[in-house]
Amino acid sequence: MSYSPRIQDIPASERPRERLVTMGAKYLSNAELIAILISTGDRHQNLSAVGLAQKILQTFSEGKRDPFDGLRNTTPQELTHIPGVGTAKAAQILAGIELGKRIFQAKPSEKIIVDTPEAAAIALSNDLMWQEQERFAVLCLDVKNKLIATRIVTIGLATETLAHPREIFREVIKHGATRLIIAHNHPSGNVDPSQEDRDLTGRLLQSAQILGIPLLDHIILGRDNFSSMRRSTDLWEIYPQPD
Repeated sequence: MSYSPRIQDIPASERPRERLVTMGAKYLSNAELIAILISTGDRHQNLSAVGLAQKILQTFSEGKRDPFDGLRNTTPQELTHIPGVGTAKAAQILAGIELGKRIFQAKPSEKIIVDTPEAAAIALSNDLMWQEQERFAVLCLDVKNKLIATRIVTIGLATETLAHPREIFREVIKHGATRLIIAHNHPSGNVDPSQEDRDLTGRLLQSAQILGIPLLDHIILGRDNFSSMRRSTDLWEIYPQPD
């Protein structure tokens, strides 16, 4: 079966753009979303826009669990090495990727409610996600879990960083916060807590007990994912936090 290189030649009910309008963007495949960005395929290879998009994704899937691991930091030169992708298509793809990053990483305004690990990850993504060095941050919250301030406490090497309880709670007290969430990133992308993460969290939970300032969670961020140590460990059962 041959494919037309133009989205316009695909039946209206199957066109990615029309499907996005009628069904919503979340129901489109990755290839369909890229096809909307590039608009046309490649006549020489007899590929539709969706077919070319699939080829792009396959190129960046080689040796990776997720094609977006490669696409996220690709260059125009890498994209234009793919047959059918010229400068214009490369620019369109990179613009879409960058816009997605900026939207996802947009720093929320203070006074938002941070009452779930998901909300904490969003609030911290701008400072921690996709960073090459490990960073340790604290979210300072009021009694109703409203965000007062986000602060980077330390920036370490690519494999480790040290955060002393004194430095963390100094920030919390300075901003008049009554509770906190801590977080750090793993540049490797693996969000499983290490033994060092558990040990530090245990010390901070003990400090929170003494100071009467509850530590609500410790979030670990990777490249496009996160984990909650409160959900994945028993530390909050071992060190119950004040109300």
